[in-house]
Amino acid sequence: MAERYSSFQQGGTMWFLQRVTAVFLLVVLAFHFFLLHFVNHADEVSFLASSARMETLSYYSLMVLFLFTATFHGVNGVYNALVNQGLSGTKRTVIKWTLIAASALLIVQGVRTANAWAGGFPLF
Repeated sequence: MAERYSSFQQGGTMWFLQRVTAVFLLVVLAFHFFLLHFVNHADEVSFLASSARMETLSYYSLMVLFLFTATFHGVNGVYNALVNQGLSGTKRTVIKWTLIAASALLIVQGVRTANAWAGGFPLF
C-alpha cells in the first residue's frame, strides 16, 4: 500500500488550524447561503441592503473574521499542497513569502472594502 505523505504534521498547530478554519468556513457559508438565498432571495439583494447589514457590528465582525479565516485556510492549503508536490529549498522560501505578501494585501484591501461598505469603521 502507498505510504501517506503530508507536509502537515498530524496533530501539529497548522494541521489543527486547517481543520478549525474549515469547520468555521462551512458554518459561515451555510449562514451566508441561508441568509442570502432563503431569507432574502438573490433578486432582492441590493447594495443598500448589503451596506445596511455591514453597518451592524456583529455582521461586520463575522465578515472580517470570514476574510481572515478564508485567506489563512486557502493560502495554507495551497502552500502545503505545493510542499506535498516536492517544493523545497529557495523556491519554497520564495513561494512562502509571496503567499504571505499576497495574503497581507488581500486582507488589507478586504478590510478597507468592508470599512467602506459599513460606513467607515475605524480599522485601517
